[in-house]
Amino acid sequence: MTGAIAGVAASAVAATGKMTLCMHQGTSRAAGYRKSLEGWAKAGIKNVELSDALLDDFLKTDTLAAAGRVFKDLGLSAVSSQAVLPDLWIPGPARAASLETWKKRCEQFSSLGLPRLYCPSVTTRKVTPDDYKATPGCIHESGEIAKQYNLTTMIEFTRTSTHLATLTSALKMIREAGHPNVRPMMDFFHFWSGLSKFEDLDLFHPGELAHAHFQDVADVPRELYDNSSRLIPGDGISPLFRILRKLAEKGYAGSLSVELFLPELQNGDPYETARQIREKSEVVLRKAKVL
Repeated sequence: MTGAIAGVAASAVAATGKMTLCMHQGTSRAAGYRKSLEGWAKAGIKNVELSDALLDDFLKTDTLAAAGRVFKDLGLSAVSSQAVLPDLWIPGPARAASLETWKKRCEQFSSLGLPRLYCPSVTTRKVTPDDYKATPGCIHESGEIAKQYNLTTMIEFTRTSTHLATLTSALKMIREAGHPNVRPMMDFFHFWSGLSKFEDLDLFHPGELAHAHFQDVADVPRELYDNSSRLIPGDGISPLFRILRKLAEKGYAGSLSVELFLPELQNGDPYETARQIREKSEVVLRKAKVL
């Protein structure tokens, strides 16, 4: 991030100084696009993160314009969205097809008025040093596509990936790419359960972090962690207060999007799911003095 961009971001942060609770549509996946948003709005949720898969299901029987009216009519702000695509950030056999889908996702979510879009570091093949050398070019190319739609794009480092599995690697590659439309995001589960260290948070430049996924982690051996180990904030053992205070220190004042995969939540009533998450999360956020 250039000094000018970092300065603007830091100034914007200084004007707000707080973080906002958000819900990721994957958390109520079984309810579908419309019902998840309706249930969450009833529970007092104000900020949402849209799912590419749920949007696709909605578009089988309705229009993109109607998809936008759903959250707008409910008084919800859609702050981010996802595109889960293999090899988007790295040369690979799936990259050409992923780039085409990336263009479509950028066009879709931009037309809905969303400001940002992320893609996790999805790849399944063995990664070499040469692949890392080529990664900044891939990031820059994807950023150029996002720029055409006035979107900020973000890389979600994922703990089990063979590519960009840590905060340090993601930051290094993003900075080498040097594209103004590409910024880092952080998933609390991938950060705390993976190979990243708490001290890595000091690497963030002021205002550099663009978005965050917010979860707790279960008290089980790290070797057994999987998506079922993601818990509602406050129900696990992650040092959430320390992490939140450090992010605040680094100037983060964006959304904390709760993304969970527990079957009882994904298949449950969206209102009840959101009510539980809001109640527990707000206790954590108040204690951390970021709400």
